Amino acid sequence: MGDLKLTLGIPSSLLHLSFLQKALGSTSSASIIYSYKSSFNGFVALLTNDEVQLISSMQGVVSVFPNRINQLQTTRSWDFMGFSQTVKRATTVESNTIVGVIDTGIWPESDSFKDTGFGPTPTKWKGSCKGLTNFTCNNKIIGAKYFKINGVFGQNDIQSPRDSEGHGSHTASTVAGDLVTSASFSGLASGTARGGVPSARIGVYKACWSDGCSDADILAAFDDAINDGVDLISISIAFSAARPYFSDSIAIGSFHAMRKGILTSMAAGNAGPASGTISNVSPWALSVAASTIDRKFFNNLKLGNAATFQGVALNTFDPNGFSPIVYGANVPNTTGNVSSSLSRLCQKNSLDATLVKGKIVVCDQLNLGEGALLAGAAGMVIRGDGPKTYAIVFALPATYVSVNDGNIILAYISTTSNATASILKSNQVVDEFAPNVAGFSSRGPNPLTSDILKPDLSAPGVNILAAWTLVNSPTGIQADNRRLPFNIISGTSMACPHATAAAAYVKSFNPLWSPSAIKSALMTTAFEMSAKTTPQAEFGYGAGHINPVAAIDPGLVYDANQTDYLQFLCGQGYTDRELQIVSGDSSTCTSFGNETVWNLNMPSFSARVLPLLTFKVTFNRRVTNVGLAPSTYNATVLAPATLKIQVVPNILSFNSVGQTQSFTVTVEGIVTLGSVVSGSLSWVDATHKVRSPIVVFSSI
Repeated sequence: MGDLKLTLGIPSSLLHLSFLQKALGSTSSASIIYSYKSSFNGFVALLTNDEVQLISSMQGVVSVFPNRINQLQTTRSWDFMGFSQTVKRATTVESNTIVGVIDTGIWPESDSFKDTGFGPTPTKWKGSCKGLTNFTCNNKIIGAKYFKINGVFGQNDIQSPRDSEGHGSHTASTVAGDLVTSASFSGLASGTARGGVPSARIGVYKACWSDGCSDADILAAFDDAINDGVDLISISIAFSAARPYFSDSIAIGSFHAMRKGILTSMAAGNAGPASGTISNVSPWALSVAASTIDRKFFNNLKLGNAATFQGVALNTFDPNGFSPIVYGANVPNTTGNVSSSLSRLCQKNSLDATLVKGKIVVCDQLNLGEGALLAGAAGMVIRGDGPKTYAIVFALPATYVSVNDGNIILAYISTTSNATASILKSNQVVDEFAPNVAGFSSRGPNPLTSDILKPDLSAPGVNILAAWTLVNSPTGIQADNRRLPFNIISGTSMACPHATAAAAYVKSFNPLWSPSAIKSALMTTAFEMSAKTTPQAEFGYGAGHINPVAAIDPGLVYDANQTDYLQFLCGQGYTDRELQIVSGDSSTCTSFGNETVWNLNMPSFSARVLPLLTFKVTFNRRVTNVGLAPSTYNATVLAPATLKIQVVPNILSFNSVGQTQSFTVTVEGIVTLGSVVSGSLSWVDATHKVRSPIVVFSSI
């Protein structure tokens, strides 16, 4: 039996079966599982490796790639950005804005998705909510679909757009959730929960399940979202590593969305802080890193000898006095042949329940507490030197302390005959150093096209309160019997919908802007961030931290269209056959021409150069006036002593709105092996500062 493969580039979905039969002959057992209908030509089929090779070589086939499984990347945040409830809004246009969310579905009964005060569905909407069991749309959730092309469902999967995991409800409510007063996580982080564009409508596209998110389902979700008429797409899914653009389901889907004027916002990934770990890097979409907000959580562990240790956790369990405390290594499940070296990690079935029941157990590996909970523990203390910048919800009373503090706790256990402890509830404090890029947020440089800066920008992704499903616990552990309407989680998955909402906000004031113009506005108006707290600097936060209020009036935008991206792809070595499939016509790289990556009209500048050699790089750019007319902008350059940056011309004058001016940026200098040097270019007039990062680096 073969494996599921995705084939793109066949001329018409109606001809897919005929093509497959002619290509492979009537004796082949290959079968079409799914045909994409509208946004791109392709199908999913069950093929052997030999059949893959045969079809790949045929004219009209741009790519054949396996149907891989991808992973999700897991309300103070808006106020933190200066984006208050009373911010100026284009309410009518915002209410006609439709955000497509590709995720695990949605919990439609959540207060975040009520449609009180909403008018009828926008007339442009082509989506539906038909044929669904136990799921009803309203004037907030105006369409919902689910995709499981292989037809294999897990035990806890709900065969509808209903969210059985929680992730999709969380991201959807972050984008466009209605205002919910007195929202909290069991009393913690109490306040008003709201999305960035609470008047916007939501189209739900469930492509993620208990076994992950397959490429075939992601592409099907993009296909329908584009055809249904969404205005933006939010997808908090990332790969384990960056892929070539046309074997990358998110790059393919977002390219076709861009062709239809739809900006896709995507998570950078949670593989940081190592360099080059970012996986969503297509230049026509928005790659979003995760950063902190000015709120963090901690709780205390108190020992029987009165010593107190501060840890990190989202612990809302009421303390139950003092309980005996033991070390996991001393209570192994010997009947299950578990050694102390394993039981110290507190994995499932590794602990002796008779020795653990009613006690607090100290563990040497970060986990959500399933093993301790099933063994009957009263609580869990984890010792480790992992990042403490974000708090975690555990399945039982718990805290996460440093290794040093953990050693003191173990010493107390080993020297005290009746060692006891108490785990206290979490408290909320102000993080005065925010925003900083989260340690887990994937970093650049861009592993696929190193001269395109990624991520594009940063958005809140740490300790975010938002809606949750009522069929899953906040930890996702079945033995955790809590069912809560809101949850606090962290990840670039949480940052992505913040950026999507900011893009929707910008689009509500500028409905005719292209996806690239909206992206440019968000990047060039972003709050500047500090390299002192993020050592990878722009490879961590891109242009900076989103500033939605400033982005509605950026002054100038770096616009780009399909032709720009096709010329870029030609310059990257993609073939005429691939280009024709993308463009939908008979164009070739000869007719389009090709451009070096340095000339792609991005609102950032990046160049990878050889170390210890003098270099000179020239970027060609153009900006379009979307501000006042007449207006004059002066170039302001910030550069370290090791770089010489020249802008020609250094003054741009505009006589009308919509006028475009071109300029060049030349960067010269020398960099050492493995170094990253950055500066910036800002176009400044009386009311605008249009800032772009400039990054030069050698091999890292």
